Amino acid sequence: MEQPAKRSRDTREVRDYIRTIVDFPKEGIIFRDVTTLFADARGFRMAVDQLLSPYAGEAIDKVVGLEARGFILGGAVAHQLSVGFVPIRKKGKLPGAVISQAYALEYGEAVVEIHDDALKAGDRVLIVDDLLATGGTAAAGISLCERLGAEVIGCAFVIDLPELGGRKLLEGMGHEVYALTSFEGA
Repeated sequence: MEQPAKRSRDTREVRDYIRTIVDFPKEGIIFRDVTTLFADARGFRMAVDQLLSPYAGEAIDKVVGLEARGFILGGAVAHQLSVGFVPIRKKGKLPGAVISQAYALEYGEAVVEIHDDALKAGDRVLIVDDLLATGGTAAAGISLCERLGAEVIGCAFVIDLPELGGRKLLEGMGHEVYALTSFEGA
C-alpha cells in the first residue's frame, strides 16, 4: 500500500511574513509592512500568540493599543488574554473627555490621547504596537497610562528597529520591552 505524501512543515517565522518596501513613504526609508503578516492567517496567529506568550500567567487588566496597527494586534491579544482593550489615538479622534500627551517627532510634534476614564488606578496594562522605532509614541502612551494611575507591566512589539533607539528609551524609563523580531536600518 502506498503511503500518503508527508506534508512539509512550514518553518517560517514572523519576520518572513513582513514585506519590505524601499523608499516609502519617502526616499531613503525602508518600510516594514505588517499588512502582509495580518493578511496571512497562520502568520497573524503566530504573531498574536508570540506577543502574549511572555505575559501568560501575569495579572493583566487591560491591553492598550497604539494607533493604528496596535489596535489590530492589541485587540487580538486582549481577546486571547480575556481582558479589555483600550485605544490610544491621535489627537481629536476620541469622543468624550480625554487626556493628551505631546511628543517630539523628527520635524515637529504630535499628540496622542486616551479617554480619561479608560484606566483606573492600579490597573496593570500591557502596551502593544506593531513597530518600535524612536519610541516617542510608546513613551507618550506610557505617560498617559501612568497619569491615569495604571501600571505598565510591559511593552510588546512585532518589530524593533534598534538603530533608532526606542528600546533604549523605554528601558531607560524602567519598562520591559519585548519584540518578536528586529531589522537593521531606519
